[in-house]
Amino acid sequence: MGFFDFMTEDIAIDLGTANTLIIHNDKVVIDSPSIVARDRITGKIIAVGKEANMMQGKTHENIKTIRPLKDGVIADFDASEKMLQMFIKSIPALKKKLFTPALRLVICIPSGITEVEMRAVKESAERVNGKEVYLIHEPMAAAIGIGIDIMQPKGNMIVDIGGGTTEIAVIALAGIVCDKSVKIAGDVFTNDIIYYMRTQHNLFVGETTAEKIKIQIGAAIEDLESSPEDMSVQGRDLLTGKPKQVDVSYREIAKALDKSIQRIEDAIMETLSQTPPELAADIYNTGIYLAGGGSMLRGLDKRISLKTDLPVYIAEDPLRAVVRGTGMALKNLAKYKNILIK
Repeated sequence: MGFFDFMTEDIAIDLGTANTLIIHNDKVVIDSPSIVARDRITGKIIAVGKEANMMQGKTHENIKTIRPLKDGVIADFDASEKMLQMFIKSIPALKKKLFTPALRLVICIPSGITEVEMRAVKESAERVNGKEVYLIHEPMAAAIGIGIDIMQPKGNMIVDIGGGTTEIAVIALAGIVCDKSVKIAGDVFTNDIIYYMRTQHNLFVGETTAEKIKIQIGAAIEDLESSPEDMSVQGRDLLTGKPKQVDVSYREIAKALDKSIQRIEDAIMETLSQTPPELAADIYNTGIYLAGGGSMLRGLDKRISLKTDLPVYIAEDPLRAVVRGTGMALKNLAKYKNILIK
């Protein structure tokens, strides 16, 4: 252990479209929306994370809220770098230090990412003082986080429904055998709800409200065993222009999300159909694992199970499965050396 190691801090990052999570010393120290607010006149970033999220949809023309990541990849290089910088600076243990230490980072990336997009993530990481930067594919990180022994010659299927993308992968022998990445996930669900409220209720709601609806009464099937109560939703009436309120039931949201969920189901079916027969036999026994925020949609596990005739399990704390796996990979760099991209 050299002097440099003593100065280096290990950090695992799940840089997501909707949320960014950071693990330091085995603890999730940052769990914040991936959003920044920028002053249009000075170009300065005034807020990141939760603070910026509260401003979303409520800004005047001098403030703009930006989501630097789109579909799991960096869309606004400058904003994402500033966001990362501010998140890392606000890690409690690093705040006390006089200067920013060198960082050893493991960051997870979507499996369908291009070389160019990968370089953008690496460069961002290097500019926030990342001396050693490793990347890990999201389904891999999710599998490790769920507690699957990925080194085994056994097939496991992971479906990770995030904010920007849904990653579906069959993993065996520490590698991804077949995978599919579809751009239908949490953000699309939110937009489906906005569209539904508009067309069915003549009510114009913002993203923040639609997101609330999704969390409070979102569902994937119309007959839930324990159903959430109807929700009162406020927005702007499209006909009169006046603010108004309507009551919405979970069944309506299930209808609103139906087509998008169908497309996720199709992608799962397609991945299953590309799976080598020996691994398909394993998956018949192990079932499908769901991770990511989207997996918390009520009844989604049941719906996928009916479609595939396979048992479906939701990871515990699905929002953090990926960052947990990323953290474990960072802790056992030697063990997971082969699956990390340098």
